[in-house]
Amino acid sequence: MKKTDTFTRRAFIGGTVVTGLGLTLNLISCEKSTETPEPPQPDPTTSGNENTLNITDVSLPSNIDVSKGMELTITGKGFAMGDQVIFDPLIAGYPRAAIDVSRVSAESVVIVLAEQLVTSGYRVSVKRGSRTVTLGQTALNFVFNASIPDKDGMTIKGTVFADGVGLANVVVSDGFEVTATDENGIYYLPSAKKTKYVFVSIPGNYEVATDINAPLFFNRLRQPEETVETHDFELTPVNNNKHVVMVLGDMHLANRNNDISQFQTGFLTDVNQSIQKYKNAGNKVYALTLGDMSWDTYWLLTNYGLPDYLREMNKINAPVFNTMGNHDNNPSHTDDWISEDKFREVIGPTYYSFNIGKVHYIVLDNIEFKENNGARAYSPRIVSDQLEWLKKDLATVTDKTTPIVIAMHVQLISNLSLNGSGQESRVFRLQESQLFVNALSGFTDVNILSGHVHANYNVRLSPSIMEHNTGAVCATWWWTGRDGHAGNHICKDGTPGGYAIWEMEDRQLKWTYKSIGYEEDYQFRAYDLNKVHLTEDKYVPLHNPSTTGVSWNTYAGEYVNLNQNNEILINVWNYDTDWTVEVTENGVSLPITRVHVTDPLHIISYSAQRMNRNAAPTGAFVSIPTAHMFKVQASSPTSTVEIKVTDCFGRIFQESMVRPKEIHTQMK
Repeated sequence: MKKTDTFTRRAFIGGTVVTGLGLTLNLISCEKSTETPEPPQPDPTTSGNENTLNITDVSLPSNIDVSKGMELTITGKGFAMGDQVIFDPLIAGYPRAAIDVSRVSAESVVIVLAEQLVTSGYRVSVKRGSRTVTLGQTALNFVFNASIPDKDGMTIKGTVFADGVGLANVVVSDGFEVTATDENGIYYLPSAKKTKYVFVSIPGNYEVATDINAPLFFNRLRQPEETVETHDFELTPVNNNKHVVMVLGDMHLANRNNDISQFQTGFLTDVNQSIQKYKNAGNKVYALTLGDMSWDTYWLLTNYGLPDYLREMNKINAPVFNTMGNHDNNPSHTDDWISEDKFREVIGPTYYSFNIGKVHYIVLDNIEFKENNGARAYSPRIVSDQLEWLKKDLATVTDKTTPIVIAMHVQLISNLSLNGSGQESRVFRLQESQLFVNALSGFTDVNILSGHVHANYNVRLSPSIMEHNTGAVCATWWWTGRDGHAGNHICKDGTPGGYAIWEMEDRQLKWTYKSIGYEEDYQFRAYDLNKVHLTEDKYVPLHNPSTTGVSWNTYAGEYVNLNQNNEILINVWNYDTDWTVEVTENGVSLPITRVHVTDPLHIISYSAQRMNRNAAPTGAFVSIPTAHMFKVQASSPTSTVEIKVTDCFGRIFQESMVRPKEIHTQMK
């Protein structure tokens, strides 16, 4: 659903309270832009501003909370029956209203607000016959219930409603305090207003309005801490028990490496096709990013930042919820909280929750930024205030069997390795990780979505907690698809650049990894290691070590040596321990060994391309070993082998691998 008002996403709600002016009046002002245009000043000669009407002692609040059709009292002397109160909008194109007075006393005038008035700023005047006098300016803020009383210590109040009815038990928070609405949909928060916003945890089977595709689930706070503000949330009922979420990791949009072109022609085309496919199947579809949508280094170098990312995000044909990454911090600041201000200003809350259908989603900011002389340092950590908020939020989920999906940028568990017995070796990446895990205690179905690594792997941490580190939309920072390079799109572990698709129906969750440009059933790549001989002469003939200062063997690793052992290497990028990999040769099953090695296609797609241009590969971008690799040995170099991979949901993916099979940058 689309909001009919034309307010911009990031300037949309501020507030104040005015008391002691004849009635208690509250305001939240919706602005069309960050600056309200100055209205044309009235002509005193024609407007009658010399006050020939003898109206005096007027108290017109600068901001007023109002409801449709309510009576509004303006204090002042000299009003008369037959007068009209004129509301002229300060923003061109907004509606004007001329309202006959309803009642007059010696101290005030009463009018009934016209239906055409909307939340905006107005110049207010009184017309009597041919004479007009301007009373002043005010901003009307239309709220669901303008009569909510103040409460001691409560600085934010409002109503959550749908179809004209307040909704009970809806969670509202400012990022520190968490509350729920009463039976009338009314909430109060004792907010210190540190985050400068208040948000609703959208309940299941409801949606909020969107600004293009950004869900408007939060309102900005504009007034001092002690000033009471009213902020409502209007919801629309939907049935989203059956829904799909496109999980989008690391985009790193920076206007370099042909990234915008690759994003638009590759990713956007692909994801919008997926969105339409699932909509056609009767799903409500949403998107959820995993951070690093922008690249802080290039906020200044190419003048491309978060506002530019939003312009591209708006082309995704589904509501998009955003997660903050380390590269979405402002590198000009050393303080963690202040470095997040730009994200709050442009995007919105850095952590929050919402519900879709019967699934509770939580978005966390697990970056503690520590800029130091341009190093853009950070710690992967959920700071204490946010951890306390997380506990409060989870406390509102009383049914511990509710599926919990948590999005955060840096992974909980580092990229997997294997021990001497071939079992997964797990190391926590998140600092104070046990505090985070403890907060999830009692919940039986928790899935953690992370990014950051530009690789893809899954970890079943316990029977109730599983982490899914999702491959990057940008793959290797858009390098391999850059004009004149490899012409493919591949992450550091050999996973194709892409995104995850999560299907939810009631409490049943199913996930898959979607490679950009391929069908969903493309889930592995097989190499004939007899043909994987990465020599310097073949792959980097133009490389000059004296220029780059690096050696090809460093990057080619074991593949620099000829391998004639008839081995087959299989990269199963979305593998977890509930998957199976089977290989047969002439109907005979071959023994399979899980191995921890680099992907040879990524080596020739990134490092070789850079070195052949006499540039040293960037250390953070080079191939990394991965544990979702499997090796088998065939009896012949020319036999065809049958590969069968079965995922944790019983879906089967197969390839009849004809050998010899050459390695090249366009291989599948």
